[in-house]
Parts: sequence; C-alpha cells; structure tokens
Amino acid sequence: MRLSPREEDHLWLHMAGSVAQKRLARGLRLNYTESVALLATQVLEFIRDGKTVAELMTLGAQMLGRRQVMDGVAAMLDEVQVEGTFVDGTKLVTIHTPIAKVDGDLTLALYGSFLPVPQLEVFGPLSPTSIEPGAIMTPDTTIALNAGRKTRVLQLTNLSDRPIQIGSHYHLIEANPYLEMDRKQAYGHRLNIAAGTAVRFEPGDQKTVSIVPIGGHRIISGGNNVATGVVDESRVDAIVAKAVAKGFHHRVLDSKNLPRHVTQSGFHMCTMPRSVYAQTYGPTTGDIIRLGDTDLFICVENDLTTYGDECKFGGGKVIREGMGQASGRNASQVVDTIITNALIIDYTGIYKADIGIKNGMIVAIGKGGNPDVMDYVTTNLIVGVNTEVIAGEGLLLTAGGVDTHVHFICPQLCTEALSSGVTTLVGGGTGPATGTKATTCTPGPAHLKLMLLATDAMPLNIGLTSKGNTSSCVHKNIAQSYGLTKRIEAVRKCRGITKHDMKLNDALPVITVDPETYKVHADHHLLTCLPATSLPLAQRYFLF
Repeated sequence: MRLSPREEDHLWLHMAGSVAQKRLARGLRLNYTESVALLATQVLEFIRDGKTVAELMTLGAQMLGRRQVMDGVAAMLDEVQVEGTFVDGTKLVTIHTPIAKVDGDLTLALYGSFLPVPQLEVFGPLSPTSIEPGAIMTPDTTIALNAGRKTRVLQLTNLSDRPIQIGSHYHLIEANPYLEMDRKQAYGHRLNIAAGTAVRFEPGDQKTVSIVPIGGHRIISGGNNVATGVVDESRVDAIVAKAVAKGFHHRVLDSKNLPRHVTQSGFHMCTMPRSVYAQTYGPTTGDIIRLGDTDLFICVENDLTTYGDECKFGGGKVIREGMGQASGRNASQVVDTIITNALIIDYTGIYKADIGIKNGMIVAIGKGGNPDVMDYVTTNLIVGVNTEVIAGEGLLLTAGGVDTHVHFICPQLCTEALSSGVTTLVGGGTGPATGTKATTCTPGPAHLKLMLLATDAMPLNIGLTSKGNTSSCVHKNIAQSYGLTKRIEAVRKCRGITKHDMKLNDALPVITVDPETYKVHADHHLLTCLPATSLPLAQRYFLF
C-alpha cells in the first residue's frame, strides 16, 4: 500500500473523526478538536460518494448544532477547510460558520459510521450564559486614523479597460498611467484610508477621495520611478512634466466641479469602529480581552503602533517596497523578522506593538515599518527586503515557560514542552537510563558531548547539569558568571550577626515535610490546598 503524505494526514484525521463520532453517538457534547475532526472526516466521506463542492458547503453546515458542542465551541469555529480528491481533481472545501443551528442533523454527522443516532434530548438544553473564548470587548466608539495630517481632495478617473486598485500607502504620483488625476496635487501624498485597505476603480469610474501627506522622512521610492527622492515642492512641475512625457495622464483639479459631499465636514475624516479595528489590527488601548475560556480578563494599557500607519502584510497591503518596506537598506540595517501588531503580556505591562527579531534575538519592541514614509518608526525596527513577516494581529505574545527540573529521558519531552508553552529546559540525563530516571545529571564529558549533539536540532533553550563540582555551562562558576562574588562576600560577613538583629526572623515560618505522608506543616500547622474542581479550558480543546 502506497500512501501520499496527504493521505497519511487524512488517516490521522479519520481516526480523530471516528473518536468524535463515538462520543457524539453516546450523547457527549463535542469540544473544538472533536468538532473539527468530525466535520472534516464527514466531508471526505461525502467526497468519496461523489458530492460536489457546492453540495458539501451546504451539508457541512447542517451536521452539528450548538447543543451538540461544548459552550464556546461554536464561537471559536468560524470555518473548517479540508482538501479532498474529486472525480475531476483535488479541491479545497471550505465550510463557513459550520455550527449555526441549535441542533444539527446527526444522521449526516454519523453517516457511514454505523453508530446509533442518539435522541437530541440527551444533549440537554443550551446554556443561557454561553461564553465566547478569547472575546474582545471594545468601547462603542470610533478610532480616528491618520489624525493630525493636513488633507487634500483629489479626483481620479480610470481611463483604461480594466480595474485599477490603489493601496493605502501607494505613492499616488506613481500610480497607473491610465489613472487620470492632478498629479501635482498627488505629489508626496497617499490615500486617506485605513492601512492595508485599497480603493478600486472600475473601467470608466471617477471617484473623489481624500488624501494625506506621507510621513517620516518623506522619501518616495518604488512605483514607476517617476518621483524618486525626497519630497520637494520646488521639483513638482518638472516631475509632472516628466510623468506626462512618459504617458501618465494628468488633469488639473477643477475645484468648482467637485461633488457636493466633498464639502461636508466628515469627508476628510477617516474613522473606524473600535470593534472593526480590533478584528483588523488586534485590540488597542482600552480594549478588554477574555483569556481563553477562563474568567480572567486583561485590559490593553498602551498601543505603540500608529493609527493609520499600521504594518499589514499581504497582497496590495502595507509592507511593500517603498511603502511599509524601506528601500535601499541592506540586511544589517533591517530586522530579520517582524511580528506585527501583537498583544504583549509581560512584567512591564499589557500593550500592543511590533516586535523585531535579529540573529534569533528580540532586538526591538515598538513601531515597525519604513521611516521614509511613516512617523514614529522605532530606530532599530526597520522593515526591508531582507525581513520576514509574522502576522501577530489578534494573537498574544508572552515569555515562554522555564522548567528547571528536567530528566532528559526521551526526545519526545521537547515536543511536549513546546506544546505546553515551555521554551527553556534545565536539567540532565543521558536518555532512558536508570540514573536519568532518578536524577537530573549528565555525568562525564562523553555523555555531555552526546547530549549536546542530541539536543542541537531542538528549538529550545537547554541547560545541562552534571555531577559534583565539575558542572558545565549553567552550573559552573556561578559566582563569577552571574556577578555574585560581592554578594557572596557580603553574606559571609553577615554570619556573625545575632538573632536579635534579624528583625524578619519572626515572620519566617518553620517548614517541615513528613517523609512518609508528604504532608507539609508551617509552624506545626498543616498546610492544605483544595484540588481544582474543573478545568474547562482543558476539556474544550484536548482530544484525550
């Protein structure tokens, strides 16, 4: 039997889907993973039966209802996509809003499994207080984009026989030759619209738009190479003449024949509802976010990005040559990777920012982009042709966990650690040896060498500890490596201080642990801790 990698993946998917069907058949409400697996598995089965993409998009939204899934799952499941082999080739099937009804058609959900179809009553009533995991709560107000910039009116007409689309940060002077406009007015300006959006001109379309000056150092580059260089109004006539000579359409703006709505007060204001802004660029200052499906909420304290100049990656969006991406910068002048619009949670606060990575290290947190056309770009957070982009909109970024007691028994623990958010492992061992099971030590140079080689390819920070006083990297020369020599000397000198002078002594309890029962006492009082009664987050996500 020869299976392609895609078929092997589908077999894993089918196994998860079968587990979900068995649980559904006995009246259990499905979690997120089970719901996705069941829907995708059934779509593949219906593909085998000869159903079309259009039919599957309809059937996929009928299988499960809100009563057949756990609270919050329907809100999390915006769409399900699966690729299958049809009679005319491989196609991708997308099911939008797959859980919309109160009850699904369980005959479809269990089709082909030969499992009994349960009565709908076994799933119980809908919860009156269903939560939305990761919900973002925003004030019912708007955000002003490109605020404080002087605006102009520009009229553009598409003289070509095909649509023309202009992105938010495209230099208007460089726009398509068949887009007729007053290029003198357009010089040094861009559209007054949200970052990453665009205005589309159908053939023959004429639109009157609001435009704003480019920011930063005001340097034009890219496009059609019509006005490359620093914006200089004394050069505008020569630049327009050069553009006309190259075949670019130019027409002086007739302010007397502008549409009536241009004179209205709100025409030059570019605003966006805060709820839409949060969905597009991630939550901003004042927004409240529910962490997972817990009852813990956080409030964004600060936003280091600039409204209207956000970095947005994608076709026709912001991070393009001469726009959000700086021209003429070599690899040493730009970051290797930028994470855009991420919500950071660390010891300094809760804030949104762009993150710059250089040589595997975070080198900057602030506003990323192109300082030639954007204001307030952080000095060492420039995006260039050598920069990779990770979209962080709607994602949380925080420090990875540190596990300081690790028995390196098997390589699988590294994958398990990463899946749990742990990025640093400190401990020892040589693999599945008896000594490793009992201690966190890597004895001897030979074992240490092999462990260093074995962990080289693992994307984790790993510290290996040895036995005795011959420790390597992490546990060797601690006083000198960590600058603790003076502190150790200070502690040594304090050894003669009497108990009378130790004013905090009475506040420190005597802790004892019973070696038989492992009960912990503090000043002879038993310390107790009630176990967690439920872990809703775990059951909503994990298959087993």
